[in-house]
Amino acid sequence: MKVFTLQEANALLPDVAANLKEVKNLYSTIGIYRESARAAAVASEFGGGMQGGSRYVQALYEIGKITTELHELGVQLKDYSRGLIDFPSMMDGRVVLLCWQLGEDERIEWWHELEAGFAGRQPLPDEL
Repeated sequence: MKVFTLQEANALLPDVAANLKEVKNLYSTIGIYRESARAAAVASEFGGGMQGGSRYVQALYEIGKITTELHELGVQLKDYSRGLIDFPSMMDGRVVLLCWQLGEDERIEWWHELEAGFAGRQPLPDEL
């Protein structure tokens, strides 16, 4: 697991935010085709297909590519629809998660314990 300093995580935010916006847009595309994809899956044994199938598959591919890139950076993607991410970091000798989501300031201001999740977010201490 990669561990980030606050400065390293903040430096990645512009690129990561752009990726999160793209994932959010791609999920919107997938949503448009979701029912058609289900119907096509049911009809697949009869050689079915779907209108917009290539756009649907391309959106799935792009989401996979972006999420793999984020994972390789060490960023934990928690919620695609909200653009919620965590960066593992050290605080007081233990691993915690620096927490950020689309729409927040352009710097990380929140953290939480590993098991606490979004509901357990706390403001970052001034000395971090």
